[in-house]
Amino acid sequence: MKRCEWVVESEPLYVKYHDEEWGVPVHDDRKLFEMLILEGAQAGLSWLTILKRREGYRKAFASFDPVKVAKFGPEKVEALMLEEGIIRNRRKIESTIENAKAFLNVQKELGSFDRYIWRFVEGKPIIGKWKSLREIPAETPLSIAISRDLRKRGFNFVGPTITYAFLQACGLVNDHVCEMCR
Repeated sequence: MKRCEWVVESEPLYVKYHDEEWGVPVHDDRKLFEMLILEGAQAGLSWLTILKRREGYRKAFASFDPVKVAKFGPEKVEALMLEEGIIRNRRKIESTIENAKAFLNVQKELGSFDRYIWRFVEGKPIIGKWKSLREIPAETPLSIAISRDLRKRGFNFVGPTITYAFLQACGLVNDHVCEMCR
């Protein structure tokens, strides 16, 4: 199978992620929450680092149940700071808890996070017309607008670059550069 050039073929996690997830539209709120948290955790790190810790994140953050995560208190934060299966960055851990609260507020306001996020692309994925990895931007006017709205709603670690990576990961934007991947 032909794959996008960012895929490290020798890393099975990368290959599986590319082939089965990246660019595939996600409409499940829990999966959207997971990807939002993982993309924020990636800040300053490689995606492979996060993929290798994904199961640790699922365990540490209650399978990404935002209701449970929103209830985490200071004692849980301290316990997570000792958790080897995740990135032990206090700001990122506390951000995950705050993001769970903001996520629940969006669900309460609009019925689902899915409804909220997909309205930015009118319910249909934006298909990138890129010919090479070098052409794909790190952020776009869309990711800047969504980032601003997320931050206004109380989300953290959702800058325009992280937001664009989230849009790609969840299929709101399909930036596969090879036609066979789409």
